[in-house]
Amino acid sequence: MTILFDLDGTLIDSTDAILQSFHNSYDVHKRVHPTDEQIKALIGYPLDVMYTNLGIEDEVVWDFVATYKEHYREISTKMTTLLPNALEAVELASTFARLGIVTTKTARYSKILMEYFDLMKHFEVLIGREDVENPKPHAEPILKALNLMKCSDKEQWIIGDTKLDLLSAQNANIKSVGVLCGYSNLEELSKYTPNIHNNSLDAVKFLHSIQS
Repeated sequence: MTILFDLDGTLIDSTDAILQSFHNSYDVHKRVHPTDEQIKALIGYPLDVMYTNLGIEDEVVWDFVATYKEHYREISTKMTTLLPNALEAVELASTFARLGIVTTKTARYSKILMEYFDLMKHFEVLIGREDVENPKPHAEPILKALNLMKCSDKEQWIIGDTKLDLLSAQNANIKSVGVLCGYSNLEELSKYTPNIHNNSLDAVKFLHSIQS
């Protein structure tokens, strides 16, 4: 079995770091700030898409992204925590499956976070925003991860907390598990997968129970 994990809302909680980095960019560029709720509603999308949906013009959106990344790099490890049971989820999954990470976060900073939490050793690959042309919900991130892993397992799954993860799974023709510990809800996730669990550990236990 191969299991791919999303990061934000699935294994980690970096909400505070994300919000602070967004607000810092609006300070730097002297713009009216969006609300925290407006920002949180877009977590999971690439940064440029988030800024565009928050009203930032195309010609300056990458300036905002660059400002965000500069600030996020400085605070990410200090303001990010593992979600409850995430460590146990990864450790259990590593006993019966091959593991990878597929995220819309920058891979460079994501790897630093995973090393900080001493989890990167469990994952064969980490695909981030800069590794693909088309981020989730496109199939490309998942397919790239599976290709790099030279994956031939029939059972290929992704665990994620938003519809982007589940749609990406559909587009890549693999199976998915939605988790309720992140940025979506049961009603929304149920539209895209029949497999919904409270958190990543429950999701991994489910996959362990059905492995052939």
